[in-house]
Amino acid sequence: MARILLVEDDLDVRALLEYVLGTEGGFEVTAVESVANATALLAAQPFDLVVTDVNLPDGNGLRIADQAKAKGVKALVLTAHGLSLAPGELAAYDYMLKPIRVKEFLEAVRRQLPREDGQVVSFPKA
Repeated sequence: MARILLVEDDLDVRALLEYVLGTEGGFEVTAVESVANATALLAAQPFDLVVTDVNLPDGNGLRIADQAKAKGVKALVLTAHGLSLAPGELAAYDYMLKPIRVKEFLEAVRRQLPREDGQVVSFPKA
């Protein structure tokens, strides 16, 4: 079972995504609300994927995505502020714009995780 670190500061969104990932996706989910908590968990535990919001109360979720990538962990970035970010700021990341559709979200998560044959299918780059 894949282990996912979910980083989302909005309590309602975090609870919904945690439910979707755990119940409908069948993943083991650890959910936190801040850069600090995510950084501590990434240093202490193995994860297969990090799903992070961009705007967090104590910093930018892209920092968490970068930390995950440095450890060889895939990252999926979520944001409701895609149009307010600097042009190209998300280009280095696999990302989804909020509002998230459950089916598309689960498909995006599964694409980030290794298939049974060990291959990973990532988002196509434009």
